[in-house]
Order: sequence, then C-alpha cells, then structure tokens
Amino acid sequence: MYGFINTCLQSLVTEKFAEVTWEQLKASAEVQDAFMTYTVYDDAITMKLIQEACKALGIIEAVAKDFFNTEVTMDILDVNEEEERTGKKEHVVFLIVQKSPRQLRRAKPNRLQGSQGIQRDQEALDTAFLRMKEKYLSVSVCLVKKSRWEVVRSMVMLGKGHLVNNFVPIYPKRLWIEEKTFCNAFPFHIVFDESLRVKQAGVNIQKYVPGLQTQKIRLNEYFSIVHPQVTFNIVSICKFINSQFVLKARREMMPDAWKIQPPLKLRGQMIWMESMRCMIYMCSPKLRSLQELEAHKMYLSDIAPHDTTRDLILLNQQRLAEIELSNQLERKKEELRVLSKHLTIEKKKTETLLYAMLPEHVANQLKEGKKVAAGEFKTCTILFSDVVTFTNICAACEPIQIVNMLNSMYSKFDRLTSVHEIYKVETIGDAYMVVGGVPVPTGSHAQRVANFALGMRISAKEVMNPVTGEPIQIRVGIHTGPVLAGVVGDKMPRYCLFGDTVNTASRMESHGLPNKVHLSPTTDRALENQGFEIIERGEIEVKGKGKMTTYFLIQNLNASEDEIMGRPQTLLDHKEASAQGSRDSKPVAVLRYADSRKVLPKSDAADSEDTRSVTKTPSSALHEKRIVGSELLTNRHLKGVQWQDRTPWGLLSDNGLRVRRRHNTFLMTLCHLVSALCSNRGKMKPSP
Repeated sequence: MYGFINTCLQSLVTEKFAEVTWEQLKASAEVQDAFMTYTVYDDAITMKLIQEACKALGIIEAVAKDFFNTEVTMDILDVNEEEERTGKKEHVVFLIVQKSPRQLRRAKPNRLQGSQGIQRDQEALDTAFLRMKEKYLSVSVCLVKKSRWEVVRSMVMLGKGHLVNNFVPIYPKRLWIEEKTFCNAFPFHIVFDESLRVKQAGVNIQKYVPGLQTQKIRLNEYFSIVHPQVTFNIVSICKFINSQFVLKARREMMPDAWKIQPPLKLRGQMIWMESMRCMIYMCSPKLRSLQELEAHKMYLSDIAPHDTTRDLILLNQQRLAEIELSNQLERKKEELRVLSKHLTIEKKKTETLLYAMLPEHVANQLKEGKKVAAGEFKTCTILFSDVVTFTNICAACEPIQIVNMLNSMYSKFDRLTSVHEIYKVETIGDAYMVVGGVPVPTGSHAQRVANFALGMRISAKEVMNPVTGEPIQIRVGIHTGPVLAGVVGDKMPRYCLFGDTVNTASRMESHGLPNKVHLSPTTDRALENQGFEIIERGEIEVKGKGKMTTYFLIQNLNASEDEIMGRPQTLLDHKEASAQGSRDSKPVAVLRYADSRKVLPKSDAADSEDTRSVTKTPSSALHEKRIVGSELLTNRHLKGVQWQDRTPWGLLSDNGLRVRRRHNTFLMTLCHLVSALCSNRGKMKPSP
C-alpha cells in the first residue's frame, strides 16, 4: 500500500489531536517509519495504525457520525475474504445502532413507549437519512416520483421524439488497403482462426516473437491469457469478447538469448470476424516506463505513432520523475526535520552551558553582538568561602585527589545556588564566590545568601579530607553593600563584580574561623528581624579596614535543615503534615522568600524584636563564657563554674558576647570558638 494512506492518517491525527498523539499512536503500533507519499509499505503497518487509532481515538464512530449526521455506534462484526476469478474481494460487516437521545428521556421520563414514540424515532431516522443522501449522494427526491419509462425516455429522446442514436454507417465494397501496409500500420496484431492457428501477424510482433513466422502454429503455444482468467479457446474468448485481453509470451518458446529478458505482454481487444470465421487481436505492448522498454530491448519507434502507448510511456516516465523528485523532497524534509530536532536539542545544551557561565540577559546580548553595559547595584550580598589548611592538603595529596575533593564540594554548592536562586560568580582554587541580588535585583538577597551559607556548612560535612579522612572545614564570609557589575574581556568573558564590597566580603572570609559564617555589620543589619540566630563576635582588626564589629551566623530559626538543603522531606514529617490536613505540604522542602519587607502583626513584631534585640550591657552583667578545647559551654554548663586561669580567648568575654533570644524559651549558643593553644591552660573547677 502506498504511503499516501499513512500520510493522510498522520495529517488527520496531527490536525485533530496534535503531534504528540501521533507519536503515541506510532509507539503503540510499534511503527517508527517516516512515511513517504509514493513509497509502498506493508499493509500490516497501515492496519496496525488504523486499529490503534480506532481504539485510542474512536475514529470509526467519528466517521459514522459525519456520514449519517446523527449519533450512532459503529462496530465491526465480521471481516472475510472471497476468492474470485478476477481476484480477492474483502467483505466487512458493520453494526450501526442509533444512540437514543438521553436528554429527551431526562426531560420526559414518563414518555409513552407505544406507537407514538416509535413513530417519532422513525421520523428522526428518515430525516437523518434524507440529509445523508443530500450531502453524499446528491440524489434529488423529485426523481423518485417519475416512472421508469419517463426516466428512460428523458435519457434517449431528443427534440420531437427522434432517437439520439440514429446514425447508419456506410461500408466500402472492398478493403482499400494492402496486406503489407496493414501489417506495418498495425505492427502489433494477430489474426487466428477457431482452432487458434495464426493466419496473420504484425511486423513488430513477429520481430519480438519469432515463432509467429512459422506456418500453421497455434497461438496458445506461444502465449497464455493473463486477463481475464479464462481457458485459452475460441468459445471462452467469445464469452468475454467485450473485456480487455492481456496475453503473455511463454518464456520457454523464446530463443535462448532472449530467455533472460522479461516476457513480453500484450494488451488489446478481441474482434470476431464472422465472414472469415477468424478472430483479430488488435493490441500493443504493455509497457509503463522507459526502463521496461529498455528491458525488452524495444524502441519507441517500434510502437505505431497512432498508438497511445507512446504517450502513456512518456507521461508515466514524467510522472515517475516527479514522484522521484517528490520522494527526494520528502526525504530531505524528513532529514531537515530530524536535523532541526537535533539542532534544537544541541542549542538547548549550548544555551544551558552558556547560561551557567553568564547571566541569561548578558548572554543574549553577547549572542546578538551587542555591548554589555556595566550596571550599578545599590545593594547586594556577596559571599566568599575557602577550605581551611588547603595548602597543607595540597602538599600531602595527589593532584587528582584534590580535584575530586573540590569537584565533590563545588557540585554540592552549585546545587544550593539553584535552590536559593543566587548567582555563582566564580571559583579560584579553593575559593568560592556567590552573590545575591545580582544580576536580578531582589529584596531578599541577604536571606538567600545567609541560607546558602548555612547549607554550605552542612554540605562541607559530607566532603572528606583526603589526608585525614575527616570532613573538611570551611571559612565563610558575607558582606552587604553596593557593587558595579559587568562583562570584561573578549575571550572567555566573565561577569565580574567591582567595588569595595567585594574586598570587604573577602576580608570577612579571611578573618573568619573554621566552620563559621562570618558577617559584616551591614549584613547583620540586613538580616535583622528575619528569623536568624546571630551572635556578636566583637571588635576585631580587619586588614585595610581598621576595627570592625563583626558577627557569626548560627542558624535559621524558621527553616529546617531539609528546607535549607532543598532535600525531600522525611516520611515522618510528611505523615504529620498529612495528619494535620495541610494542603500546602509537598514532598520537597522549599524555602519561600519575600522580595519586599512585610509589615508584621503586633505579636509577630514583638517576637521578632525579642529575637533580634541586642542589649548593650556591660560585661559584668553577662555570664562569663570560655571555651576549653572544642567543647561548647552554655550557661547551663557554666553554672557553678569558676575560672582560675585567664586565657587569651578570655578577652572575648570582656568585650561581651551578646545573645539573641526568642521568648526566653531556650538559651541560645553563646559562642563557637576552637582553640588548640589554650587546651593546657584553661582549667575548670566546680565551686564549693
């Protein structure tokens, strides 16, 4: 079957049900071909597609509804084949049932089911049938009113009653043509008698069937009847004399040199000559293309000029050339479609890679060949981080171990940038730099970067030091302020940040402590009333900045670890949320940021003030705090404890570590400082 049927089905499904439906249909039928209009495909492919379309889309019922113009159900009851003399015939039995109108039954549930209801259904069916006839058969109802005789008379009578076919031909007394001329004028003809003995043949048929030149040969010795399928005798031929006869030359009767050629087929008409008791077969070679003509070693000049076979061969050759051109165009179109699909995929990959290196709007401007102007951002938050003792690790490890360690750590950090929607600026060695509020300004940049820093600290615990086998330690510094951002350079362009804010953020990182998130005063103010637990570190000397009062970020009081890390919620939390009937609960924990500050209710505002308030009290009013080794001491541990030796870290207690508390429901961590120098100097003794 030609691919035209399949392409028509494809066009129907694509137009009515979209391209995705067609792809699903092909997958269900296990067909992956791209159909060409003039290419012959196996009938099984077409049947599979139609069966799947009928199952999935209900095409049979749609066609039946369009044909009968009413709601019907259409089912196939039986399909069979019948072998006949002229070939196979397929019979399909359909069951078509008109659907009963539900709306009418609902409106009138107590409708009479007797003759009145039957009459209404019959009238509706007749109306639908008439509409169907007018739409598809174009049969006028008025023709039915005429009698059969009137219909026949209107077809054969003309004017005043004279018959149309009143022509009487005149025949000559003798045939004015020579035998030689006749055989040349009709090069493909055969005259044979009732016993099938050849009496006469055209010159060219003698050329290609040399046996016809032999005297007293029988036609059935050199030819067999292909169509119609009848016995080769004069009686059977006379029964089907109005049919077109196709004869095929017997290969075994041809010369040995010609047996490799395809057998010659003749197509023509049988005419019985009663006076001579002979049959004349007026025929011509059954050829369709120049290739077949060449295969039989024939020429166009062998065919009589008046024979339309010449024109048919040339027209068919032109048609074949157009079909080949159409097939080439379809193949090229399919190749272009596949290439376009692959190009779209590759373009998406390229854009994804490009957008990972540059902001999207900056990358789009560079692709268009435009200059990217530097932009000023009045406020943003910058974060720097590095690995503690990274130089010592590099000296003790193989390079590949360092690469694997950094790749593992940076992959975790990169995922967090997507979770909190901040921009990764660059990495240099073990240094990692991100910014919030650039290139897309947002009011929650400080909260995003702070949560990202907390996530970094958690992720770093999952990365092992290749030397010690223990989790690595990182330092994190954050600063908030104005910057200037832009693209510099033509080769390997980078989106860079400029300004004193970058330097200050770097100083916060370099002056920080292991596993601590070091905050500048501006970042501390930006995180005020945002639900973060922050402790004051005190006044320290910052290189190039002088003395600064800095802070440590401890935790986010309003977000769980899963929300900060963007991990799926635990099954227990999910069940609790479901038990509470929470509709907003999701399998993945998500942090929601407010891009603008909200006016809190009075109760919430009071809570927030209590959470972030810092009481400037002298150091004597505060609990005295010390760290021995790596032990964390709170006021619960310090109860009844007195210090005998003052360590260098005791200076921090004189400056006063201030604690942010929420409703006094629990005591917050006072400090997280590690000192190996004071492990032998600091001593604790319980008070008597």
